[in-house]
Amino acid sequence: MAVAGRVSAGARWNPSAIPSQAGKTIVVTGANAGLGFFASEQLARAGAAVVLACRNPSRADAAAHAIRARVPDAAVRTLTLDVSSLDSVRAASAELLDLERIDGLVLNAGIVHPPRRRGLSVDGLELVLATNYLGHFALTAQLLPALLRTPGSRVVTLGSMISRLMDSSLEDLPLAGGYQPWRAYAQSKIAAQVFGFELDRRLRAAAAASDADGAAASGGAAVPPVRTSALVAHPGYSIGGRTPRVPGVNEPSRSKRFVDNLQAPFTQGKDRGAWPIVRAVADPAARGGQYWGPRYLVKGEPRLHTPSATSLDRAIAERVWRESEALTGTTFTI
Repeated sequence: MAVAGRVSAGARWNPSAIPSQAGKTIVVTGANAGLGFFASEQLARAGAAVVLACRNPSRADAAAHAIRARVPDAAVRTLTLDVSSLDSVRAASAELLDLERIDGLVLNAGIVHPPRRRGLSVDGLELVLATNYLGHFALTAQLLPALLRTPGSRVVTLGSMISRLMDSSLEDLPLAGGYQPWRAYAQSKIAAQVFGFELDRRLRAAAAASDADGAAASGGAAVPPVRTSALVAHPGYSIGGRTPRVPGVNEPSRSKRFVDNLQAPFTQGKDRGAWPIVRAVADPAARGGQYWGPRYLVKGEPRLHTPSATSLDRAIAERVWRESEALTGTTFTI
């Protein structure tokens, strides 16, 4: 699949001067720390109203307080969401559907350091997959009406460069045949990328069918409206010890600072790791089906990347989509 759109990999983008997002509402999952926090702060600084959808209410409140302290006119609110619980996803979705619009949905929440032993979510699903992927699959399906009624809305899935280091055909999503921590993490992020690209293909196909029906009904070609699109972004190698200190949000110890700074040549802070996510949300020239990441894979300004072959495999996507619907009891109505 060709990457949609024609944004040059070298197109100019200034992370400190993001195009105005005034009037837009953006939901960020896992926004109380790390990439989610900094993406939320950067989008709020650009004028967006940001919903911090987080599992822990007290940490969400601390993140909102920190953003308001750093961006005095920030419009931020919090929402309780535990993506590993399908009941929590349903409750949060019901509240979010009351919003007048959702211009951006950033699927960021997740487990970065998987448990040593296979665990299960409250719904009996493999925990890493449930948290990093399945909860977001169900959330997106349930928020689709709000996304579709918002012109130009975008769903940005958080992928990972681990998809280039470890591959999986995703034939055992629950890892019933054997659990390994980093295999669980890699598989969950590959599944998330597969979902992001497949979602855009389905949105694009539905829009084309709708446009054809509209043109036939009007007796001629009709100007298609701006549609909902899906993009994928990855943060490179972004670590806490190279991230700016934010009281109540990111307070690494001196030892962590020291150890993480030894990796400076091939790492960056999570504030910079958020740049590809923000560009996927906010760049007017970005298009559905694109894959954004740091210029030098592990660090740098956001640029277009080429996804792994597995991430774009249509047969894998169809199978994973069906299994995801079965595991979550969710049906997409695109």
